[in-house]
Amino acid sequence: MRVTHTFEPIYDEKSKILILGTFPSVKSRENAFYYGHPQNRFWKVLAAVTGEETPSCIEGKKAMLLKHHIAIWDVISTCDIEGSSDSSIKNVTANDIAGLLQGSSIGTIYGNGDKACRLYEKFCKEKTKKEIVKLPSTSPANAAYSIEKLVECWKVIRDCMED
Repeated sequence: MRVTHTFEPIYDEKSKILILGTFPSVKSRENAFYYGHPQNRFWKVLAAVTGEETPSCIEGKKAMLLKHHIAIWDVISTCDIEGSSDSSIKNVTANDIAGLLQGSSIGTIYGNGDKACRLYEKFCKEKTKKEIVKLPSTSPANAAYSIEKLVECWKVIRDCMED
């Protein structure tokens, strides 16, 4: 099924890092916000890494990101996808990551999982001229990583996000 990404990236002129996912899950599309599936560990991991409480509402999530100079978006603008399965993604149109970078202070790009990184390399890197740093996926499908192991790996973003 052809699906279009319908919500904007979260960033401002002070954002220093960009975390890219692949494409919103069914739950995220229903909620019109990132990492909306209750089993996805993204918000718990970021809260632990930043020393914040895990936000429960969209406004709280946005506030936590911007407070810590973190931008989030997805590589894909439109694609064919079955449900929420990254492995089913085909016929990709990428978001304008290069354009987002021009309107911010983002210096480092992180990928939430291998698929986000591979899609970025294929569709965006030529325009951005920036490397992407792969982090383990916060998806519940990544059962090899406990929440504690994810937090440990994701702590690398601290070096780039503060003033």
